[in-house]
Amino acid sequence: MSLRTDLAHGARIYDYILGGKDNYAVDREAGENSLRIWPALRVHMQANRSFMHRVARFLAAECGIRQFLDIGTGLPTSPNLHEVVQSVDPAARVVYTDNDPLVLVHARALLVGTALGRTAYVDADMRDPQAIISAPEFQQTIDLNQPVGLLLIAVVHFIEDDEEALRVVRQVLDVLPAGSYLAMSIATDEFDPIPLAKVQQEYNRLGETLVFRDRATALGFFDGLELVEPGLVQVHKWRPDGSEPPGTADKDIAMYGAVARKA
Repeated sequence: MSLRTDLAHGARIYDYILGGKDNYAVDREAGENSLRIWPALRVHMQANRSFMHRVARFLAAECGIRQFLDIGTGLPTSPNLHEVVQSVDPAARVVYTDNDPLVLVHARALLVGTALGRTAYVDADMRDPQAIISAPEFQQTIDLNQPVGLLLIAVVHFIEDDEEALRVVRQVLDVLPAGSYLAMSIATDEFDPIPLAKVQQEYNRLGETLVFRDRATALGFFDGLELVEPGLVQVHKWRPDGSEPPGTADKDIAMYGAVARKA
């Protein structure tokens, strides 16, 4: 895939808003315009990142998961998934996937695990789960006889069609053994719809997809799985550990999050 610097990319917009430097003018334009429309965007993205950290610690420390597949990795922002889970067990293994060439370059340079553990990177589009599952990097890192933590954090909103998004998740889950977990955060506009509609228009104008889903649709991703308490909630309400900014308003968080177990 060639690097398109004329179109905004979700990973690079995310990087810019969180203070990173791996972005281009079109990404900065999308980020600045979106922040003007909805000033809570930075708080929202930070809350989503914190959710990922809590999920990773929960799966590693409380559920005993030792291998992870992170689909839609985005640009490296420390602490990354492998840093969190390998702090629990240095032998934990992580496979990252993304399809942005800029992410690929940085991932290979920066997403380096411990001497005991392992990290690998698959250059693949999440819309093609078979390409991820069949990649040598996946096959050599993940043991499908053991439970896997599957993370799709803030990525399915880049898939416009609900059925396609569900297919992507299900196709990966189907190959994972019983005892595996699915962790997702899913964009929603249910708490502040008017400015978020304008943010969506801005993303679309600059070439990036952004789809919001209601709670019922978000719950559909977890059909047939055992939801972990507290179920599907806004990400800042999922097992908060005191790291969240005090007084975060519900209207400032446009993401549902949940973790569920495959029986």
